Amino acid sequence: MDTLIQNTSRCAVIGHGSWATALVKVLTMNEPSVGWFVHTPEVLESLRTEGRNCRYLADVEFDMSRIKLSDDVNETVANADIIFLVTPAAYLKGYLSDLKVSLKDKMVVSSIKGIIPEENQFVTDYLKQHYGLSGGQVCFIGGPTHAEEVGHGRLTYMTLACSIPSRARIVGEKLKTPFLRMNYVRNMRYLERSAVLKNIYAVMVGMAVGMGYGDNFISVLVSNCIKEMYFLLDPQSVNDLTKFDPSNFFGDLLVSCYSSHSRNRQLGMLIGRGNTVKTALNEMTMVAEGYFASAMLPFLSKEQQAQLPIAMTAYQVLHQDKQARKAMKELESLLL
Repeated sequence: MDTLIQNTSRCAVIGHGSWATALVKVLTMNEPSVGWFVHTPEVLESLRTEGRNCRYLADVEFDMSRIKLSDDVNETVANADIIFLVTPAAYLKGYLSDLKVSLKDKMVVSSIKGIIPEENQFVTDYLKQHYGLSGGQVCFIGGPTHAEEVGHGRLTYMTLACSIPSRARIVGEKLKTPFLRMNYVRNMRYLERSAVLKNIYAVMVGMAVGMGYGDNFISVLVSNCIKEMYFLLDPQSVNDLTKFDPSNFFGDLLVSCYSSHSRNRQLGMLIGRGNTVKTALNEMTMVAEGYFASAMLPFLSKEQQAQLPIAMTAYQVLHQDKQARKAMKELESLLL
């Protein structure tokens, strides 16, 4: 029997955004008690008095008898065995800055599709390095999983990755509902990196839409994004995509590029319509992870930059002040 986590393990969520709100809703359908660390007084008050999150997915109601709210991260972590991290990647260090309780006897589930900006690290790598966690203690949630749909019970296919499959399945059982179907993979590296990279490509698709490009061009752009993303994941397999499960990798890219719920697509559209990057970011009500992820591109693989025209265009526009319309025009001739 696994001594780290079992079916009776207690769960807690760190974060209070839309995705955290959706996951808490799902967990309360299975668990008698779910810890929830919320440090924003306004959200805490609305949950305590109205049973809802006044800022995110405000129409989703909770059975508060199943939730242990706290504004003390140590209290929440100490009373749980499985910790779901559901914050923007850029804010994760801040959320955990007061943490004194060790994570070494916990299972940590990252549902964060971004990088730690100051560290230029993927979240699971950061967790393992900074908190001394083994690969088998970390699980990653991927797949096309917009919070707005999960929170309202719409059919969703979720993928869980962990190097110890039995642990991923225990986490999956905590989340299993009639509208959530689970898929399991061992290769967390591919799943997490594809989940981060697709945000960059969604920004680019949003830019094209904002500039008025039509469906014909968008389809070619997305097709090239797929090939480029797979090249970043595994250069040796770019001509053999059969090793990648399309529901795990391709589906997440598609929903981020085409959905009206996509924050990264929204950021790109604002820029494509003529806003500066700074203005577009200020207009966003939620974090677009693709902005921060694109800053990591030069660190991912310097020798591959010449073969990544779409990703590098995003980097140039978002971080090097390249004019978006000019950048997209140059990109046209590089797509096949």
